[in-house]
Amino acid sequence: MVPPTPNTSPGDSSAAAKTRDLPQECSLLRIFLGEADEYMHRPLYRAIVLRARELHLAGATVLRGPMGFGRSSHLHNANILRLSLDLPIVVEIVDETQKITAFLPELDKMMRGGLITLERAQVFRYRH
Repeated sequence: MVPPTPNTSPGDSSAAAKTRDLPQECSLLRIFLGEADEYMHRPLYRAIVLRARELHLAGATVLRGPMGFGRSSHLHNANILRLSLDLPIVVEIVDETQKITAFLPELDKMMRGGLITLERAQVFRYRH
């Protein structure tokens, strides 16, 4: 069997990514924030994903919600009459518990507000 080759595109400026296996028991990190939240003059969700990638976490996904509210109970939504510029964003990151735990101080540096949850996740499949 031929080992998998790294998935890189010609325009990718990072070093060739190496694939790795994940154990069946991992952690799922969820970060709830607003679309307008920023870190160093760029969207916070983007800063989080790029930092997770720099630290070689297994993967991250950004989900944009059409509606939500948080601690302030202020409703954020997108509708035809009023387009919100601060829709809910959820960033999900799955990796080994140790790597997720090591990433938490990075989040603490970047985030002023928001909600972070951590739960056990069972990895069923992780391949390209």
